[in-house]
Amino acid sequence: MSIPFFLSLLLAIALAGCSSTPRPGASEIADPGRLPSAQRAVSIAGLRPCNDAAERTLRIDPSQPINLLVHGCNGSTGRFQALAEVLAFHGQQSACFEYDDRDSLMLSSGQLAKAVDTLAEHLEKPEITVIGHSMGGLVARKALVENHPAALRNTQMDLRLVTVSAPFAGIAAARMCAAPALRLVTIGLNDLVCWLVSGDNWYEITHASDFIQSPGNLLPQVRSHLKVVTDERGTCRRRNEAGQCVKDDYIFSVQEQRFPPVTHAPRTTDIEVAAGHVEIVGESGVTPHKLIEVFQREGIVRATPRAQQSAFQELLAQLYGR
Repeated sequence: MSIPFFLSLLLAIALAGCSSTPRPGASEIADPGRLPSAQRAVSIAGLRPCNDAAERTLRIDPSQPINLLVHGCNGSTGRFQALAEVLAFHGQQSACFEYDDRDSLMLSSGQLAKAVDTLAEHLEKPEITVIGHSMGGLVARKALVENHPAALRNTQMDLRLVTVSAPFAGIAAARMCAAPALRLVTIGLNDLVCWLVSGDNWYEITHASDFIQSPGNLLPQVRSHLKVVTDERGTCRRRNEAGQCVKDDYIFSVQEQRFPPVTHAPRTTDIEVAAGHVEIVGESGVTPHKLIEVFQREGIVRATPRAQQSAFQELLAQLYGR
């Protein structure tokens, strides 16, 4: 196998496996998602406000439900600052899970499970909605399954799971990382290249891994899984002055996002949306109207009161620059 081949492999995985998503141009609020009644300060490993500031202490209202947001590959907690503010506008508090996207997904999901358990201890009635985008969706679901080595201990929680654009069938661009013949012929070089690109999760993200093939059954505490699948064909993330697309918004196919043991699992609702991978969650200049519509229809985000419609549109314009 030639060096150019491996360079092409590395480039393909790097381009198609993850999506770098800059933080929207949100206003500088120290703790987005914090409600006026949030008076308890807690420090929980892996959890922090949804921003990129140095402060990691959460301020919560223990009498209220909480949304826990999980970013994807090449993301950060600040990636969800605007969404946390959308939730706060509707009287819903949020926290973000911080993890190293080069770690094993089993390790990251175990850290998330522990964080959820600890967070529940600070809530009077532990109602938690876990929302994961892209690879964060894989981490989020695995954290809430029965057979996880670090499975949740608290049996009294009321959990909801929401995943958006998550490649539950494995990442197609990484398929060569799981090719037995290629791994044998290259005497480990194939594995090294894949590790250099993705880190310790390099094999887990492939279709052949146990992580993908044995997704596990959701815990009884998880009353529902809203699975948002994005049809990203024909989408565009950036255009030039002539209106030509210079960067598409296609990361995962519909087939990569649908896997029977997950898609047809009990309590799972599968909704398909025609939207780009970044468009669905929004970024500077792109308001996630489609995701907000789905979230409000499915009860994840509360309905916007008629009297506050104008103020909400002004907030969206401020957050996303439109």
